[in-house]
This record gives sequence, C-alpha cells and structure tokens, in this order.
Amino acid sequence: MNKQKAEYQTTIVIESDEVARAIIGEKGRNLKAIKRALQVDISNRGTKLFISGDRIDVDLACELIEELTEVAKRGFYIHPQDVEHAVDILQSGSHLRVRDVFMDTVFVATKHRAITPKSVNQKLYIDAMRQYDIVFAIGPAGTGKTYLAMAMAVSLLTSGEFDRIVLTRPAVEAGEKLGFLPGDMVEKVNPYLRPLYDALHDMMSYERVQRLMSQGAIEVAPLAFMRGRTLNNAFVILDEAQNTRTEQMKMFLTRLGFNSKAVITGDITQIDLPEGTSSGLIESQYILKGIEGLKFVYFNEKDVVRHPLVQDIILAYERYEKRKRSEKTDE
Repeated sequence: MNKQKAEYQTTIVIESDEVARAIIGEKGRNLKAIKRALQVDISNRGTKLFISGDRIDVDLACELIEELTEVAKRGFYIHPQDVEHAVDILQSGSHLRVRDVFMDTVFVATKHRAITPKSVNQKLYIDAMRQYDIVFAIGPAGTGKTYLAMAMAVSLLTSGEFDRIVLTRPAVEAGEKLGFLPGDMVEKVNPYLRPLYDALHDMMSYERVQRLMSQGAIEVAPLAFMRGRTLNNAFVILDEAQNTRTEQMKMFLTRLGFNSKAVITGDITQIDLPEGTSSGLIESQYILKGIEGLKFVYFNEKDVVRHPLVQDIILAYERYEKRKRSEKTDE
C-alpha cells in the first residue's frame, strides 16, 4: 500500500518589486518553469511567493529562488530556460552555486549584454580556458563551445593579453567540395567560415570587427592556411575539429607559439569526413591523454542553450544511433 506524501507549504517574501518581477518572469513564465522542473505548486501575490509540494522539492525550490534572487539583484535578466539551467546546476552535485555560474562574466558584448556561462560544464569550460594553454571542448551543437571560446578570445584581446585572434576551421562539409564552389579561394572558403564571423559580429560592432581584421588583430582562415606558421601572442580557435584528419590535428596543435592559447571545439557525432577516414578530434582524446597543460571538457544535452526543443532532438538522435549500433551488433 502506497503512502501519500504529506504536502509541505512555505511562503517567500522577495525584497523588492523589481527583483520579484525578474523571478516571476513575463506573464509568470519563470514560475511556470519552476513548477515544471521541480513538480511544485507555486504562485505569487505581489512580492510574496507561495510554494507547496513534497518537502524535498519545496526546499529545492526555495534554494533556487534564493539563488535567482542574488543574480536578479545584480541586474541579470532571467529567462525560463535560465530557470531550467539553474535547476540542473543545483541537482548536479557540483559545489558551484547558481550565482557562481551565471555571474561569471566572460565578456560584455554590444548593447551591454553580458556573456556568461549557463551550466556547470560551461563554467568548467571557461575556467579551463583561463587556466590551460590548450583546451578541447567536445559536445553537441548549441552548447556554447565556439561562442564562449570566441567571447574569451575577444575579452583577452581587448584587455591586451594577446595581440591577435586566429579563427580557423576545416573546409569540409557533407557532399561539398571547394572546387565546385564559385569564385576565388577567399570566396570559396567564406561560407565555411560564416559561423565564426556571425559570432564575432554578435559581440562587437561590424565596424570594429572590420577595423581589427584590417589591422591583422583578427584573422579568419581555413585550416589549410595554418600550415608552416608559428602563432605567437595569439588566441587560436579551431572550430568543427571533428572534421580534421589526424595529420591536420597534429599540424594545428604544433602551430602554437609563445604566449598563445588554443581552443579546439567539435561534435564527434557530426563527422563529415569520407567514410573510413579517422577524425583527428576523436583520436586526440587517446593520443594526448595524460599530457599536462591541456584539458578536455565534455558537454551534453543539458548544456544546450538554444531552443528547448534542441535538447529533445539531440536525445532522440542519440537513442536512434544507439538502436542502430545495437541492431548491427545483433546481425
């Protein structure tokens, strides 16, 4: 015979109307997100929040609201997806508090928008970029791997720690070859580099980006252009690294010069190399294991900061791939 859990109730009084509005969210959307994530009933009357449900869930909701209050007091805009990320942080078992993650500003972009981590893994990634000279970031699309690396690079460039940023990626996409694209070499590779330009323009004005590029402080180039170079005083980002071959990865990693930092990002579930070709990113995990001075950071669907449906899509594809592998094993 199942015993029904006793319902626990509590009331929280938010210290100001402004903070209360931030926590409640537009049309109560943040409260709805709390209700979905923690299975509690939550409502408000003015600055008072009324919470009821299982004692453990209510206690977690109170801790969540305490953390959200701290970030709201510092002017942080709270979105319903931030609530979900905050719950994940609290349930992760990490020593990190929500405020430690959300308030770690990497860079203040145009229109005074602060770029901050949204998950424990993103916070670990940012700390790794600060501490290590070579950082590998591996995980699904939408987890902020390239975007946060770009923010860190721009921040360190503007502070004078590095003289330039070098952004590169292999010109490999499913079913396409450079020779079939129109134009000269620059025009051929530009479509592959477009995501890097987009991230840059999201952080700085178009005019400033163009000025820095004309001065050589920012360079965006295909990976093939890195051969034979030594990159000193530079923050170097290799994007889409799952599409590098082993020799290309070795070539890139050995370009690093004095006072330089390299961040390598990729999604090993989306490899566009010809069948039978080994991915330099996958192999690097085994080849470089145990080397001090570099760090591997791994992301999962909980770190996705795009539309909430993206998490579900990633999980659906993972289940599908797992079934396919299982069926092949059974044959």
